[in-house]
Amino acid sequence: MALSAENQQPPVVVVMGVSGVGKTTVARLLAARLDLPYAEADDFHPAANIAKMSAGTPLDDRDRQPWLRALGGWLGERAEAGSGGVVTCSALKRDYRDVLRAACPDAFFLHLSGSHDLIGDRLAHRTGHFMPPSLLDSQYAVLEPLQADERGTVLDVDAAPDTLVERAVAALAR
Repeated sequence: MALSAENQQPPVVVVMGVSGVGKTTVARLLAARLDLPYAEADDFHPAANIAKMSAGTPLDDRDRQPWLRALGGWLGERAEAGSGGVVTCSALKRDYRDVLRAACPDAFFLHLSGSHDLIGDRLAHRTGHFMPPSLLDSQYAVLEPLQADERGTVLDVDAAPDTLVERAVAALAR
């Protein structure tokens, strides 16, 4: 298991980005590579949020608060237990990341980024997910990139998932 250089504890990683960027694929591979527990943020949404998104209505900040607190709780538990973990979460706004950091100050944000055209094409071909492609514009509109004082890195999804995982491991080692 890889250890973060700062505290010699297994890392707690939030794989973030807009819908369709590949969060689940990369997060699962990263968790397996580092032998860490994995959680999918979508599993933390209350039923009302899923119904709203399925109907093509973007969530508002009020909708997201219980979801973010639940995710933060999972992260904090992993950090406290010393087990580390990898979770997916769009974490599009700094305020959202602040909620997660409040529960887990050592969280590392792995921002997967890609062009609107590339991600739009991916969403158009994705099946079995409640997030419709029509909400992509709303996600890009609220996306606030990581700031210099936020622990994390940005990876462009123009590479294969295995390559992105290797880049993520290297970033965690720094």
